[in-house]
Amino acid sequence: MSEFEQYDTNKIVEDDKNHFLHPWQYFDAFKKDGALPIAKAEGAYIYDTEGNKFLDAIGGMWCTNIGLGREDMVEAIADQVRQMAYANPMVDMTNIPAGQLAKKLAELAPGDLNRVFFSCGGSTAIDTAFRLIHFYQNCRGLHDKKHIIARKEAYHGSTYAAMSIGGKNADHIKEFDYITDTIHHISCPYYYRAPVGMSEEQYTDSLIKEFEDKITELGGADKVAAFFAEPIMGSGGVLVPPKGYIRRMWETCKANDILYVSDEVVTAFGRVGEWFASESVFGIQPDIITSAKGLTSGYQPLGATIFSDGIWDVISESGKGRYFAHGFTYSGHPVACRAALKNIEIIEDEKILEHVREVGPYFQQQLETLLDLPIVGEVRGKNFMICIENVANKETKELFPEELDIGRWITDQAAKRGVLVRPIGHLNVLSPPVVLTKEQVDHIVATLRESIEAVMVELEQAGHWNSVAKSA
Repeated sequence: MSEFEQYDTNKIVEDDKNHFLHPWQYFDAFKKDGALPIAKAEGAYIYDTEGNKFLDAIGGMWCTNIGLGREDMVEAIADQVRQMAYANPMVDMTNIPAGQLAKKLAELAPGDLNRVFFSCGGSTAIDTAFRLIHFYQNCRGLHDKKHIIARKEAYHGSTYAAMSIGGKNADHIKEFDYITDTIHHISCPYYYRAPVGMSEEQYTDSLIKEFEDKITELGGADKVAAFFAEPIMGSGGVLVPPKGYIRRMWETCKANDILYVSDEVVTAFGRVGEWFASESVFGIQPDIITSAKGLTSGYQPLGATIFSDGIWDVISESGKGRYFAHGFTYSGHPVACRAALKNIEIIEDEKILEHVREVGPYFQQQLETLLDLPIVGEVRGKNFMICIENVANKETKELFPEELDIGRWITDQAAKRGVLVRPIGHLNVLSPPVVLTKEQVDHIVATLRESIEAVMVELEQAGHWNSVAKSA
């Protein structure tokens, strides 16, 4: 008997449809099709309940960095469960893995980011940063310094504050409410869509000016508390900023006493070949770094808000009688922290950062070979964080009609061929486990080429696109 014969796929799908509300569930389509039930995972591969094997080039959700099914991780987690599955984290109690992990993160994080607050994931790490910022400014007596500036098309999580800080238009749907009085958005660094004829330097100048103008519009530096930014924007389309942009935005924050929050939920722990990208890649020292995902490689849910000694010194000032009225039952959960410690140990011992620096550029270079396809407008990203932007016309960069959902069309073709890539509107995003081999890279690229070519044939047959009008 096959290990998959034990599953009744139809019942699993039906039970799931009847009871599990999924993140970003599209109700009409879900009622019809349900979800793909995954039963097993090994390394970079996942298997559905029918035994179909997929190379997961999505990496779960940007998170399965070291690959799945590792016995050393299983043993570390199991050992911690046997030793102590849970401990109260509140006020004056701690546990050994949480303390060890906080110290390790302080060692890995840049500069004086020596203080750590643990939560349950990226969204709660962002919400913690949001509350910490208000607490900090109030402790300074700056009660009007409350405004937050973030960027359009940024994704920072789905809790109330995190989703409000995020600027993805597609996520800000009318049926939900958002914080709009103190959270504001400016343009994201999307040079591919910059005005025609504008140089990269001119484009960066315009973005910096927009930021400065927004600070002035909000009443000046005395009103603006913090700026939130991903070093490389993830779900917004893997937008790699123009040269100098991150540094100049950070300098503007420093000049205006505005805290700089670097959202490294995606970029940290190896995805771009570094523990953290802020200093190593972009040369800045944030006041706060948020992290999750690759922190445990998806083996346990855990988020970390890492902040500076400068913030700590203000909020913990002696004689003020203050306390930090924020936290979670599972803050510093011992099993999750043990998983993170083991994950970091594996990355160090197996030289995974070095592997990413070698194979990551190869991944990017091979994907760039798809640029000869008529509907591939741009391939962008860094190492194991890549986006393919699909266009109807390469010369004008015109998009396909939204209702065609071209990214999903390509994803469906790739899935038929055993490779999972993520569709986001007209984009396809790839964020596989960072332990991918060159052979696996070649397989992904070859599969994507076949899939895009198949979609082009279908587009032409359906009258949605004319190959004669394609641009080089």
